[in-house]
Amino acid sequence: MLKINKQDALEYHSRTPAGKIEVVPTKPVSTQLDLALAYSPGVAEPCKEIAADKDAVYKYTAKGNLVGVISNGTAVLGLGNIGPDASKPVMEGKGVLFKKFAGIDCFDIEIDATDPDEFIRIVKSLEPTFGGINLEDIKAPECFRIETALREQMNIPLMHDDQHGTAIISSAALLNGLEVVGKQIENIRVVVSGAGAAAISCLRLCLALGVQRENVVVFDKDGLITPARTDLADMQLFFATDRPITTMAEALHGADVFLGLSAGNVLAPELLLNMGPDPIVFALANPDPEVAYEAAMATRPDLIMATGRTDHPNQVNNVLGFPYIFRGALDVRATEINEAMKLAAVRALSELAKEAVPEMVNRAYGDNTLSFGRTYLIPKPLDPRLITTVSPAVARAAMESGVARVHITDWAAYEDDIRARLGVNQKLMNRITSAARSNPKRVVFAEGDTYKTLKAAQILREEGIAFPILLGNRNKIERIAAETSLDLEGCEIIDIIREEARREEYAELLYQKRQRRGITLYEGRRLLRERNYFAAMMLETGHADALITGLSKDYGKSIVPALQVIGVAEGARRVASMYIIQHRKGPFFFADTTVNIDPTAEEMVDIIGLTARAVKFFDAEPRVAVISYSNFGSNPGELPDKARRATEMAKARYPELLLDGEMQANTALNPELLQEQYPFSPLAAKGGANTLIFPNVISGNIAYKVLQEIGGAEVIGPVLMGMRKPVHILQLGASVREIVNMAAIAVVDAQQPGNKGL
Repeated sequence: MLKINKQDALEYHSRTPAGKIEVVPTKPVSTQLDLALAYSPGVAEPCKEIAADKDAVYKYTAKGNLVGVISNGTAVLGLGNIGPDASKPVMEGKGVLFKKFAGIDCFDIEIDATDPDEFIRIVKSLEPTFGGINLEDIKAPECFRIETALREQMNIPLMHDDQHGTAIISSAALLNGLEVVGKQIENIRVVVSGAGAAAISCLRLCLALGVQRENVVVFDKDGLITPARTDLADMQLFFATDRPITTMAEALHGADVFLGLSAGNVLAPELLLNMGPDPIVFALANPDPEVAYEAAMATRPDLIMATGRTDHPNQVNNVLGFPYIFRGALDVRATEINEAMKLAAVRALSELAKEAVPEMVNRAYGDNTLSFGRTYLIPKPLDPRLITTVSPAVARAAMESGVARVHITDWAAYEDDIRARLGVNQKLMNRITSAARSNPKRVVFAEGDTYKTLKAAQILREEGIAFPILLGNRNKIERIAAETSLDLEGCEIIDIIREEARREEYAELLYQKRQRRGITLYEGRRLLRERNYFAAMMLETGHADALITGLSKDYGKSIVPALQVIGVAEGARRVASMYIIQHRKGPFFFADTTVNIDPTAEEMVDIIGLTARAVKFFDAEPRVAVISYSNFGSNPGELPDKARRATEMAKARYPELLLDGEMQANTALNPELLQEQYPFSPLAAKGGANTLIFPNVISGNIAYKVLQEIGGAEVIGPVLMGMRKPVHILQLGASVREIVNMAAIAVVDAQQPGNKGL
């Protein structure tokens, strides 16, 4: 499991602005007219429309895409009853997941009320604000009463995710597990550890799928649930048994399924021997499951197992469900989330797991063996097909069950719409980081004695992304680590001044490489006292798999040693650099931004080829625009002429590439403008460009820096393209996050066959 440092977590949440969410206007508010339209007097017009027709609120406000994440903090994560104030970071986090995975906006509301009636009254009064309500972290048995009452009283979709999220995901896994072992759901015997909100909801959904009530036995912390118990709610007593058993060992005899939603290590591995053939064990307590995965598999090799952990197969993760369920419910303005919609989500997840896994998912998890079976019962959380599989299924079920107030007729257009809401950029770095974790590589950091590099190294090692090699003065590194409480365990530290034998070896190799380029053996020995040369020789000799530098030196000085030692890739005529621009409208790719100062038209063609290849590496299809201040010859000049010639030559060299130019940046990025003014452009029918090729470094560098500082975009890079081995040069003064991102890219770069660079 990922080790979380307390101070890191506190700094993450306290960094300005505090918390994890903010409100961003969706309309311009820059002129007097804008203000008059947004507020007084213009706002009166939509108010009057809504007063005349209540449903118009969905047309004129954000209600239709707004979910309230509401809690009283009585059952938070593994923290228990910590109160509403302390629950707020969790509720903000839930809002982040809604936005990230389904494009849904959220307000988190923490209510200081433990009395169910008061809580119900408060939430009911919020109905005019929200398109849906996600109840969270409310303790049992009050949560059952609260959800039931609110569903009866409210006419918007509402779900207590602690109950139904786990139930939906685990039920999909159960259906597929039973299919794998060839058992019928109506015949299976189920033993349950736990009788809280999630466990009861799981059982109710299992009954809806065909499990027979008399085949279910439930234990809680006080033992077997029987009709004689007087300390339980009606929903828990519904699953009471009068079978003549008292212990878990007796209950498991011949059982087909164990479902754990209780506490870690409550099930001894040897008890699994009591179960029937091909048993299914869902041990979902977190962070420690009811029975350890390794011990369980060693005890019963025929076992199918799921946990709530990311480091085991078949992770039951609620993020597979709630974002997409609410997306579908909101999009048809459902009056509730009913059983039909939950079952539709179950079956959609079940069926998706049986489809061929996309290459981008294989790459993200570093596993080309993912296919339906014992270790792949449910989709992975980063599967981009979830939103276009689960959400439409939920929306259809809402329509068919009569709770939808809006009906979708064009399902292809609907899928396009929800993709646009989400934006591919949300998952790009997730996939890269997951792919890096699957096969971490040795990354040498030339500037290994700075705090930022050391902090990044700690993160990379703890998250399993890379094996950092830090070049620098050992005493200085250890002092910085001690002063800032950094844990560098697992990070190799090399003080190159003490590495006389290796420096001599590297100097000889450098001399052999560059003796006809002005490098004498004496000069080679001098250069190998510089960390950039030493790091480059480590990569060249296979003592490292990738190189990161540039944090404290300008780009030109940082790249020269790598060019001299590593050189360009076979078939490449030059190197170039690209920035990834992560924006709410999607990922964009800018090149060249740092290397080629004023390329010729012929050199721009090389840059186009390198960039298109790199964009495909990031699982995006390049739609390339060659940028100028002219649109298709509208303005004469040396720069437009160069861009136009580059476009013509690139089309001839790369006929399969979606490419056009020369054009202005706003034209390239505005599909409506393209279609209206330049319908002849192949980019017009493809949603505009996502890859911009700039005519010189001046324009490219200015563009990405403006977007980074005032455009609300996250900038990743520069990604160095065309090197023979993975070398990446950071921005001067890059942040820790940027260093971690670049290292993850470098690792995935190094994973490619032959350890060739991008």
